[in-house]
Amino acid sequence: MSEWTGKFCWYELMTSDLPAARKFYGDVIGWKGQNAGQPHMDYWLMSLGEAMAAGMMAIPENACDAGAKPGWIGYIAVDDVDGMAEKVKQKGGNIYRAPDNIPGIGRFAIVADPQGAAFALFKGEGEAPPPPPRGTPGQAGWRELYAKDHVAALDFYGELFGWTKAEHVDMGDMGIYQLFAKGGEPMGGMMNKMPQMPAPYWTYYFNVESADAAAARVRAAGGQVLMEPMEVPGGDWIVNGLDPQGAAFNLVAPKK
Repeated sequence: MSEWTGKFCWYELMTSDLPAARKFYGDVIGWKGQNAGQPHMDYWLMSLGEAMAAGMMAIPENACDAGAKPGWIGYIAVDDVDGMAEKVKQKGGNIYRAPDNIPGIGRFAIVADPQGAAFALFKGEGEAPPPPPRGTPGQAGWRELYAKDHVAALDFYGELFGWTKAEHVDMGDMGIYQLFAKGGEPMGGMMNKMPQMPAPYWTYYFNVESADAAAARVRAAGGQVLMEPMEVPGGDWIVNGLDPQGAAFNLVAPKK
């Protein structure tokens, strides 16, 4: 087992306009793009500094035909993609894309939990570098699940990946916001979705230096700020937004 096992290890945007998305996130987060050189696929690796942070690709034509919209998906590192995909199915989830190889990179599968929130399973080839320190600019700093039943959701992910219950925050009418941890370190939160949300989903927060400055960059780059910078328990500041192609994203910063 590596330091990554049971943790989110990669984030991927599928978008309707790949060049525009690369420019937007470059302007907002500071990412630089590099073509991955994958045959038959225009896949881009995004980074700030030396460590890769995320990937981007155009929505495949067959997915477009099926009604797929721009959005982010997170990859969870596992030791056995095939075995874990089967466990997801046995526990009431779904396999959207059966385990397959990415030549020279690793093996993956696209799945969903029993409540319908999609995520990916991944095992890389070779030894991965250690996870970057928490708060590293440009890297994912938080993960969030909006579930139908967050208690049942944490049970599901806990059985599969060893996640444990951490602190919780009483959000009043919005319910309980439950933090979850792996190896004792909180890495995300989950809560019951609002009635107006059509379905459960995962969403991800990327580290920036200042929430106010980042919100201004979102607007300048053509995105929408859905929620103005807000302080959250622990002292960080968050911004919720939509990119110009309609994908939801979030930013987290140590200061306003």
